[in-house]
Order: sequence, then structure tokens, then C-alpha cells
Amino acid sequence: MSATVTHAQPADLDALAVLFDAYRQFYGQASDVAAARDWLRSRLRFGEAKVLVARQGTSVVGFAQLYPSFSSVRMARTWILNDLFVLPATRRQGVARALLDAAAAFAREEGAAAIQLETARDNAAARATYRNAGWQEDDTQWYSLSLA
Repeated sequence: MSATVTHAQPADLDALAVLFDAYRQFYGQASDVAAARDWLRSRLRFGEAKVLVARQGTSVVGFAQLYPSFSSVRMARTWILNDLFVLPATRRQGVARALLDAAAAFAREEGAAAIQLETARDNAAARATYRNAGWQEDDTQWYSLSLA
């Protein structure tokens, strides 16, 4: 079954919170659906993120969350595709690809110069999906500083 992708609406928050919580658990975080819902509600309410929702029929089966950024060199808006998650039962059905295509279409409509994402080098399935959707991989080394 193909997926339909739309921009998240307030009515989507409960279903999105469950998916966002599962996404966070995938990355080793403790489950907290209420906090996940509050996080998403705040990002949407204050315009700090764009969330795309993938549906199969009436079920929410995946999401992508993009955060705005800028490129000083290009003097243009960019977007960071920070979060992408598809329910395990609906993987390998084109849902992730539909979300990636919708994210690219959204960024183009907004006049952005690029979208960026990163994933673990050992996440072969995700990397293959990104490459198949036309994303380019590079050897840039990302560094981070934990401030908490």
C-alpha cells in the first residue's frame, strides 16, 4: 500500500507522539510519550520545525522532522532532516522514500538551497534508502560537543 504524505496538523499529535517515542527508543532513550507529544507540539506551535506525516489509509506510519538552518556561503536557507522514522511493520513499502521526496519538494517550494542529514555509518538500510532517493554521501567528519 502506498503512503500519502502531508504536513502535520494539531490533530496528528497523539499518533505522532507514539511514533516519535518509538524513534527515540530506537536511539536508546527511555519511553516518554507525554514528553514526546510536548516536544512536537512546541516545535510546531512556535514554527521551529516542519513535520511531515506518512499515512497508509487512516494510520500514521511514519514521519520526518525538518529543522531550518542557513548556509552563510550560499546566503540561503537550508533544512536539516533531523528525524525520519517508519514503523517496522511498514518498512520496505516505499514510506521512507515518500517522506524523503516530500521533504525535498517542501524545501524546493521554500526556496532552500539544500537539505542535509546524517546517519550512522553502520545504518546500511537507511544509507541505501537515501542513495536510492538521490542523496549524495560524502566523507565529511561530523564532530559534536555535548553541552548537557
